[in-house]
Amino acid sequence: MSFQDKVVIVTGASSGIGAAIAIKFAAEGAKVALVGRNQEKLNNVAKKCGNPVVIVADVSKDDDAKRIIEDTIRYLGQIDILINNAGIGGTTDILKEDAVQIFDKIIATNLRAAIVLTHLAVPHLVNTKGNIVNISSIASLRVIPGSFAYSTSKAGLDHFTRAVALELAPHGVRVNAVNPGPVRTDIIENMGAPKEMQDVIFDKMQDMTALNRVSDPEEIADLVLFVASEKSKGITGSAIVSDNGLIIK
Repeated sequence: MSFQDKVVIVTGASSGIGAAIAIKFAAEGAKVALVGRNQEKLNNVAKKCGNPVVIVADVSKDDDAKRIIEDTIRYLGQIDILINNAGIGGTTDILKEDAVQIFDKIIATNLRAAIVLTHLAVPHLVNTKGNIVNISSIASLRVIPGSFAYSTSKAGLDHFTRAVALELAPHGVRVNAVNPGPVRTDIIENMGAPKEMQDVIFDKMQDMTALNRVSDPEEIADLVLFVASEKSKGITGSAIVSDNGLIIK
């Protein structure tokens, strides 16, 4: 799959799935805008992406979202593909005192930020007949204990994907979601879990799957590139699951 001279924005590109997506797009000839909050991690990813545009930004802040689009246009001239990958985790339950506070924080990054960036990017995507891939989660389809906020954010992202796909279809812009199951990334570490707890959590995730495995970020990136490519020109409004059979077990 060649993305020669296509301009791709990848949010949450400093590690994990986002980093893998950015690296694979760059390997296929794309011009990549790397977006994340951690300058050092972004710089490390940038070394594997040729000559990308590095944008240090918090997608949950509207001014930063505007700057992401403006800087991409300023330095790369167009937008062909938007990958809304930035996301955070967080556990709570509805009985806890901080439930709404955690909910608001997760929704701001996982759902609202994707909506804002899509709104800002759409005029450019219409010009290029581009497409959007939203990185959702299996949590949108299967409730995970202690994750009502995260699950709700991803369910909302799936339905946003369908709604906007319908709106943008007449303009030749496709919109899809990819819904990973367990993937070995630093999302649990970023939630503050120590190393030994991370290993226990990933082992439990593996046991939940029919294939008895946890995915690596690169295989999710392969799926994203396929969905964003011309090979998927008939696919829009879809939520495509890659979960090692977690749903069916």
